[in-house]
Amino acid sequence: MSEYSEDNLVEQPAIGLFSELGWETVNGFHEFDSSGKSILGRDAKTEVVLKSRLRPALERLNPGLPQEAFDQAMEELTQDRSAMAPVQANREIYELIKEGIRVKIPAPDGQGETVETVRLMDWNTPGNNDFLLVNQFWITSEMYTRRADLVGFVNGIPLLFVELKATHARLEDAYNKNLRDYKDTIPQLFWYSAFIILSNGSRSRIGGMSASWEHFAEWKKINSEGEEGVVSLETMIRGTCDPARLLDLMENFTLFMEVQGGLIKLLARNHQYLGVNNAIEALKDIKHRAGKLGVFWHTQGSGKSVSMICFAQKVLRNVPGNWTFVVITDRQELDSQIYKNFAAAGAVTEKEAQATSSQHLRQLLSEDHRYVFTLIHKFRTEKGEPHPVLSKRDDIIVITDEAHRSQYDTLAMNMRTALPNASFIAFTGTPLIVGEEKTREVFGDYVSVYDFRQSVEDGATVPLYYENRIPELQLTNENLNEDMEALLEAAELDEAQEKKLEREFARQYHLITREDRLEAVAKDIVQHFFSRGFPGKAMVISIDKATALRMYDKVQKYWKKEMSRLMDEMATALTDDAREAIKEKLDYMESTDMAVVVSQGQNEIEEMKAKRLNIEPHRKRMISEDLETKFKDPDDPFRIVFVCAMWLTGFDAPSCSTIYLDKPMRNHTLMQTIARANRVFKDKVNGLIVDYVGVFRNLEKALSIYGGGTGGDTPVKDKAELVAELEAAVHGLETFCSKQGMDLDAVQSSEGMQKIKQLDDAVEAILLNEESKKSYLNQAD
Repeated sequence: MSEYSEDNLVEQPAIGLFSELGWETVNGFHEFDSSGKSILGRDAKTEVVLKSRLRPALERLNPGLPQEAFDQAMEELTQDRSAMAPVQANREIYELIKEGIRVKIPAPDGQGETVETVRLMDWNTPGNNDFLLVNQFWITSEMYTRRADLVGFVNGIPLLFVELKATHARLEDAYNKNLRDYKDTIPQLFWYSAFIILSNGSRSRIGGMSASWEHFAEWKKINSEGEEGVVSLETMIRGTCDPARLLDLMENFTLFMEVQGGLIKLLARNHQYLGVNNAIEALKDIKHRAGKLGVFWHTQGSGKSVSMICFAQKVLRNVPGNWTFVVITDRQELDSQIYKNFAAAGAVTEKEAQATSSQHLRQLLSEDHRYVFTLIHKFRTEKGEPHPVLSKRDDIIVITDEAHRSQYDTLAMNMRTALPNASFIAFTGTPLIVGEEKTREVFGDYVSVYDFRQSVEDGATVPLYYENRIPELQLTNENLNEDMEALLEAAELDEAQEKKLEREFARQYHLITREDRLEAVAKDIVQHFFSRGFPGKAMVISIDKATALRMYDKVQKYWKKEMSRLMDEMATALTDDAREAIKEKLDYMESTDMAVVVSQGQNEIEEMKAKRLNIEPHRKRMISEDLETKFKDPDDPFRIVFVCAMWLTGFDAPSCSTIYLDKPMRNHTLMQTIARANRVFKDKVNGLIVDYVGVFRNLEKALSIYGGGTGGDTPVKDKAELVAELEAAVHGLETFCSKQGMDLDAVQSSEGMQKIKQLDDAVEAILLNEESKKSYLNQAD
């Protein structure tokens, strides 16, 4: 065997690391000797649970239970689940491993029976469990036989699967060519899987059994956020396969969530694992922190809600106390979204846990609930009266989502008065800024930081770029004073605020909403939509409801004009290929659905009519259709949404790649809005913010929010930087070719390149108007 083989360079060093971490290691290549007896105690290669190790573990972890209890538990754990969807089977087994298996034991006198729980793991003392790593492990299904590189067994249960590639191989091949095949051919192994590691030695990724390639993540840090991140197989193994960490990841950082498209399994990423454990340590030290657990800043799109759920779940399982979590937001839309996230993960099942009024909130806090969800506005009192004390319990944890604006003013003080002995933690996607010192007074300093730079480097989010469009129609920030910006920073303008906007900022409002300007913006949106790199979904953000309706109408108008132009062009196309290309674009445009999504308001029909607008057909769609689900579905033709405030926070549509920003914004609202485009999705490499209102003209001012953060980078960069990177790459290629003695000019003037150029010219001719085409053909003759 070559000294540079996968076995020598990757597999054997990995096995050595596992041994160092306390795992017993066995080579399973020759598991069955000539007599057919397995050194692992298996009767056949179809078995994936090592019963010879499982039963002794059960006896050790459950002293006093009779043998029939272990018989029932093993039968329940190993029963055939091939009729179930693999991820459903994985969730069912996960619950058995996590909670134990309930069995019925007949009474000794034959009268009745007792119910006992058989524990499969000792979560608190890792050393009480049996850790075995088998390399070259054979598995047979009904039709196939495969050999896995590394399988990790805990108490005989195959919780860990590791696929290794040679150092020169593409890591993606481990997923596309190997893992996908294994999940199809030997699915019974993955019913038990806690997580999967893919590695070629230098690069490694980890994910759950239902994760697509883009959701397999690196693991760069082992013990703390302050470490310098290192991507290596050693970091991956030490960070996730140390017995204590493996059990922690499985018990407290694994979620099954019902999402659009069905059930998925989520495994926390490196930053979520470290951040949540920081918060747990803060809770254990709460007596010295005066109720301040800290500010948990993880940049928008990096999985903050998952971190929130993992934190609550780990507290409930690992920290003594009869804990209640009060989850607080400052917007109805966010309140509903965060409740849905907890419910989708199975963390909460109580519908009544959502407070509907101040009185209902007070009732819920006087009762025994695991979770209470509420808007902070429900801590209001009449005419500034002192808020009553609702509970003096010290096992209440208040979790605020986006700890800005209202969370630390009078309402926050009311919250403190109502729950004087509670602990407070703030989860936010944007950092604290100058002027938000009161946030620290309520919550304390940062307990975890994961900024946008780290998020992009880790692949948790994609980078954001902006481009300024039609500058002759842009507004300057000087025309938009601080009062107007403050008003627009509100998540959603109600009727009174919209009237105030039009009345008090009439000049500025007119500049933004004048017809010729909106016409130009709409026309540019249509042109730009088809010139983007990644064809993701798009959001058009206007200053208010009326303008959102107008933009919809205007984009529709120019959309139809573009279709008409394409049909004329197809009629005169020179080749079948050209006609087919135009037809594909026309079919795409014909199928594209657009919609307006704005909040309801009293008298909206009459008020929109006064502005020569008809909101009724839009409202009908918003009520009768699940537009949110449609927009989040990458395959649904609903591709462009027109909004002014809704869906700008707490809304994840990973396939959304473009934000057309035509609304003055600043600070947190700006950051939350542009983050709608930073989600990871398939081949999407970046999100794009098209700025029509001059928000990014003064970048330093627009992104002053990050003055209180860490690092000097900004979360959005000028698209021109991408062009500069391309130019640098081209220059680097030219330099390399020159050093290799390659004459690029000679290549460019060669016969083959000339033919390619002729083809390019022919294609370009198709795009010219009729007169230009005739001229081109005459010259060609």
